[in-house]
Amino acid sequence: MPDFEKMYYELAAKVADAIDLLITAQQRGEDEYVEDIEEPTDEVENRD
Repeated sequence: MPDFEKMYYELAAKVADAIDLLITAQQRGEDEYVEDIEEPTDEVENRD
């Protein structure tokens, strides 16, 4: 008979690993986005 408890805990560990991977990927993407935003300047563009 399969050891369902062992299978469950192995699955739960893999799901936790996947969640950690997704969180890390999201954080890296957010960091890259923030780094790419241009710094605002005090100068006003001349639109003539």
